[in-house]
Amino acid sequence: MGLLYVFPVSMEEKDFAEIKDNTLTLKTYGLPYIFWGYAFAVIMMILFMFLAVKAPILKLMALGDETDSLLGYSLLSFIGLLPIFILAYFFYEKRIIKKSESLTLEYRIFGLKFFSETFIEAKENPYSIKPYISSPNLARMKGDEESLGFQNKGYFILWLNTLDGKKINIDRHSRKADLIKLEELLKQYS
Repeated sequence: MGLLYVFPVSMEEKDFAEIKDNTLTLKTYGLPYIFWGYAFAVIMMILFMFLAVKAPILKLMALGDETDSLLGYSLLSFIGLLPIFILAYFFYEKRIIKKSESLTLEYRIFGLKFFSETFIEAKENPYSIKPYISSPNLARMKGDEESLGFQNKGYFILWLNTLDGKKINIDRHSRKADLIKLEELLKQYS
């Protein structure tokens, strides 16, 4: 999710990077405001869809047997939960909490901790940045000047090498320079 939810790369970004009790906490930025417009449009579409199917479903639930009622309640529940899932996507936050040699990745939805995992850094070379490209496209194979903007450039991944030999994906970004700054920021608080 690093391509959408970006981490701060310096301590100057006070709302998203803080140090308290010798612990560095980095929080991802929220999505740009244009995405909220998309969310509003999708939720309105779901509302219109609900209004269109409400009467037939309620009639099916009233006249049908238990299977039809179960199907009707399931469909209405699904339509009702869709806006909550969409909003959860918009209120998702990932945090990196760094204290001495331990690094915690914390995932939050609606501000509530959903999942977290803690790792101990390797003694030597705890971080590495590797490029990733799923598949080159035709524009990259041609190499023309005209198709330069259409090339699949991939992205970069910041990996944590743990003490027990695992490689953990911390973040990914299309700009390697930002991951280098994030790596340096994490190394400062080891």
